[in-house]
Amino acid sequence: MSKLRIIYSGTPEFAVEPLKKLTDNGYHIVAVITAPDKPAGRGMQLRQSAVKEFALKKGIPVLQPSKLKDPEFLETVRSLHADLHIVVAFRMMPEELCSMTPEGTFNLHASLLPQYRGAAPINRAIMNGEKETGVTTFFLRHEIDTGDIILSEKVTIGNDETAGELHDKLMHSGAELVLKTVQLIEAGKAVTHPQLSDNPLKTAPKIYKDDCRIDWNKSVNNIYNQIRGLSPYPGAFTVLASAEGKEISLKIFNALKTDSMSDANAGSIETDGKTFLRISGNDGWLELTDVQLEGKRRMNVREFLRGFSFKDYFVKK
Repeated sequence: MSKLRIIYSGTPEFAVEPLKKLTDNGYHIVAVITAPDKPAGRGMQLRQSAVKEFALKKGIPVLQPSKLKDPEFLETVRSLHADLHIVVAFRMMPEELCSMTPEGTFNLHASLLPQYRGAAPINRAIMNGEKETGVTTFFLRHEIDTGDIILSEKVTIGNDETAGELHDKLMHSGAELVLKTVQLIEAGKAVTHPQLSDNPLKTAPKIYKDDCRIDWNKSVNNIYNQIRGLSPYPGAFTVLASAEGKEISLKIFNALKTDSMSDANAGSIETDGKTFLRISGNDGWLELTDVQLEGKRRMNVREFLRGFSFKDYFVKK
């Protein structure tokens, strides 16, 4: 078993796989730092983070500070005498916390840095129609996602791949990269290089509601990339309106690009009311296959059409 003492910071499911990879390979995690439990669901019951759930099963001590600069919390971390700090899908780290471990603090990011720095690299890469992305480990410094790179690995994005599918691919690739990075650091063989690019930098800002609403005046390809880049969460949507002024939101999780050109106005709806539903972009049609009407569950289009009529509805632009 390795003598390296590691602190691990992370919260969502994406951060569980690297932590599991480390424990499976005999690394000693002295503590996990994760977000405080939060109310969730209809009953607003307190829900633990995915990382906390895993850590408790493994008997790893869990720290859940509300403030990362809290003196008592920092003293607790200091008392652990950790050698290395690993950060995966966590909030911005204060300098006091990053600088505690003699081997440094490194982060796993779901892109090929310096491209797609920011909170939503998986979504933004697909939304922009990229064919390739990857995972990167780098040492943290104050400016977000800018530290020197340790390792990176390319991952191909499939033509029809959704953000959820790419998330899982990168999660497993990232776990392997974290393990390789720790092994290099432990052996004293980690070689870093600064983040440099000959190409203009693309960023990955947080996804907001405006990013999710579909503009049917765009090309079918752009809309298709938006749909799969936001599927399954938070979901691209369009607003349906009735002649009486009623409006309802329709999330679209999957669609098919058709080969046929459209001379219909952008946002036009075509359906037989039973088997197919398609909406026109500015250069063709998108056939919807997997949707969710506001207040209802997610369902395939055939099932959806059995309970909803488009007779009185149109796409609101």
